[in-house]
Amino acid sequence: MRKPLYAVLAALFVLIAASHMRAESPRVVAHRGLLLEAPENTLANFRACLALQLGFEIDVLRTRDGRLVCIHDSTVDRTTDGTGKVSQLRLRQIQSLDAGSWFSPAFARQRVPTIDQVFRLLAESSASDVLIAVDIKQDDVRVEQDLVRLARRHGVLDQLLFIGRTILDASVRERLRKASSQAQISRVAHDSAELIESIADPLNDWVYVRYLPSAEEVGRIHQHGKRVFIAGKTVSGHETDNWTRAAEIGIDAILTDYSLELARQIRGK
Repeated sequence: MRKPLYAVLAALFVLIAASHMRAESPRVVAHRGLLLEAPENTLANFRACLALQLGFEIDVLRTRDGRLVCIHDSTVDRTTDGTGKVSQLRLRQIQSLDAGSWFSPAFARQRVPTIDQVFRLLAESSASDVLIAVDIKQDDVRVEQDLVRLARRHGVLDQLLFIGRTILDASVRERLRKASSQAQISRVAHDSAELIESIADPLNDWVYVRYLPSAEEVGRIHQHGKRVFIAGKTVSGHETDNWTRAAEIGIDAILTDYSLELARQIRGK
């Protein structure tokens, strides 16, 4: 028996409304992944983010033998059972370390992933509307080209937003733009005065704000064909009022430590 017309129309309305909400709502980016729920910068963490349709931030450093790995600190001391500088250890040495037990025995034998492994995980995921913030910590002239090459290999370049050294250093932005005209590049604005420069910069596609801008400022960014990524103390903590305001004024993505709570708040509305 066919469904009554009103039921079909109602279902269609729900789908359209849900699609509109998804397009208009800010995308949630989990700081170092679900760092309050699982060991940061691990595949177990990122897998959970993707299962929940959440974006996440990754940190990029290079090993002694030139491999790009996902780890926040310049040493392995805090987040593994080993010691030493990432730049002085070979990939084989780093991936022999336990990167999960420090957080909980349930995550024993998690490893420090390579950027290649993270991009492969993203490529194999069904999560298509997530934003991955790539925090470039490595200070060398090859890292931008290497990241773009790996992203292209896995077909995930359009899901990446480059942050870290990118937001401050024009030479990093130039190398990224040279590596790919499709790379999404950000430049920082700490305040309204700096916002003017970030909007005018031809090298960036996103403005990385570290303050809560006005609705007029967000509108100005969008009028110039750029998008807005917010991070920093105004949203990184459990800042529900600031999250609400950021969504209301049209900010495109929010980086926070409390990504589950933020996602719940956005979806609840």
